[in-house]
Parts: sequence; C-alpha cells; structure tokens
Amino acid sequence: MITGLKINTIWVLDQDSALEFYTKKLGFEVRSDTQMGPDSRWVTVGAADQPDLELALMLPGPPAVDPESAEQLKVLVAKGILGAGVMATDDCQATYEELSARGVEFVQPPKKRPYGVEALFRDDSGNWFSLTERSETLDESIGWD
Repeated sequence: MITGLKINTIWVLDQDSALEFYTKKLGFEVRSDTQMGPDSRWVTVGAADQPDLELALMLPGPPAVDPESAEQLKVLVAKGILGAGVMATDDCQATYEELSARGVEFVQPPKKRPYGVEALFRDDSGNWFSLTERSETLDESIGWD
C-alpha cells in the first residue's frame, strides 16, 4: 500500500546552479548530495518544516531518461514549459517580496484567486511554480486544515 509521496523530481539544467538557487534563494535545506558514479549525482533539497518530502534536482539523462528524450526534455525545461508544482506560503505578498529581493524571477505578481493568493515564479532552469497562500474559506469548505 502506498503511504505517501517522499521524493519528487525537478528536472534541472545544472545541478550546482539549481542547488544554489533552491538553498540560497528559496531557503531550502540540502538533504543529500552524493556522487553516484562518474556521470551521475543524487541531489535533494527540502523545506525545513517539511522533513518527509524531498525535491530531487535531476539532470535529464540515463538511467531515468534515454539520451534522445533527455535532449528534448532539456529544451522544454529551458523554454519554461514545465510547471513543477505549488509551493505553499502563509503570506504570498511577503514571500513574493522576500524572494524577489533574493533575485527570484516572478512571471506573475501576487493575485487574488478563488482559492487564495497566487504568484508564479521560475527556477534558474526555467521550471515554473505557483506560490500559493490558500484562503481559509476554501480550506474550511473542503475540510483541509
């Protein structure tokens, strides 16, 4: 039986640059950084308050992706086509201002939505994320804490 999600892959174009972005700009902590062979490195980061979830900063390529698909995936990442997920915040406007000051590129400033307040940003590879402060009314109406 599946009990939850532990690691989620984020495709990146450069692991050193991505590691710096996720730790220095987003404030995540390094969970692992291990050389797995001459051409493979396992790098994960995560939010300090969420120890059960890690983001694997992966280069597209073998063994997970065949060489031809890896090249296509790199192009899609660099174009900013891939949305990698939603990052939660208690105060979207304040987090937007803090991350902007650290050099994070936002493609949409905070805007009110039916589910809360949302801003969109890109990581240094081109992946886009939603930064979302959920509204209490939405949380209550669907039973989320």
